[in-house]
Amino acid sequence: MDLKLKDKTALVTGSTAGIGLEIARTLAVEGAKVFVTGRDQAKLDAAVNGIRASGGANVSGVVADAATAEGAATLLAAVPQVDILVNNLGIYEMKAFADITDADWLHLFEVNVMSGVRLSRGYFPGMLERDWGRVIFISSESGLAIPGEMVHYGMTKSAQLAVARGMAQQTKGTGVTVNSVLPGPTRAAGIFDFLKSVSSNPEGTPAEHEAEFFEKHRSASLLQRMIEPQEVASLVAYVASPLSAATNGASLKVEGGLVTTIA
Repeated sequence: MDLKLKDKTALVTGSTAGIGLEIARTLAVEGAKVFVTGRDQAKLDAAVNGIRASGGANVSGVVADAATAEGAATLLAAVPQVDILVNNLGIYEMKAFADITDADWLHLFEVNVMSGVRLSRGYFPGMLERDWGRVIFISSESGLAIPGEMVHYGMTKSAQLAVARGMAQQTKGTGVTVNSVLPGPTRAAGIFDFLKSVSSNPEGTPAEHEAEFFEKHRSASLLQRMIEPQEVASLVAYVASPLSAATNGASLKVEGGLVTTIA
């Protein structure tokens, strides 16, 4: 299927690894001009070279910390206009509710929510003026099914859904859409350290940690395995394309059937 992304310009935050990298790779292979972002030049160069080796010819890197106001300003100056903005940058941590400090709450909100708010504020008006654009927030199933072991993370993912829906309300009658994509637990850098940390047997194998995680912590999952980053990227690429024009203001699940509600 031709997603008709040739000549479209995309910026993907947090795109040197994991879901973000696969989103950037997929968009580039589909013909979009892609800007990869990250804080580390070496990781950025590796990501750009890897995407090029996969067939994504038109890809560039911008060193900036999108989690800060200064980093957002750097990105907006380096890439003044985009057709597709993928707000993928995000962090998580497991911590008991009583142990989550004010600084923890504010830090996760700054990284997970404000990074997308600042860049959307910079790019969204231009999309409306040109009558075409895509803003995509990479939220999480945790935004709907708040995990008790990381309430502050779930809060930020719910906040992303609210921001995206509020922005979508402003696109009425235009060619601009704003949507959220909600992955479930995804195989990415650091995930197995997380699985080990919640395992009853830290000395077990990664496969045993994964199986126990789904048995004890995500038993509602229909997939019963980690989602692959490419499985998320495929949905994001469709939502970014002109073919998805009728999808707007939506929260699109790619979480392996973990969320049990039908809405």
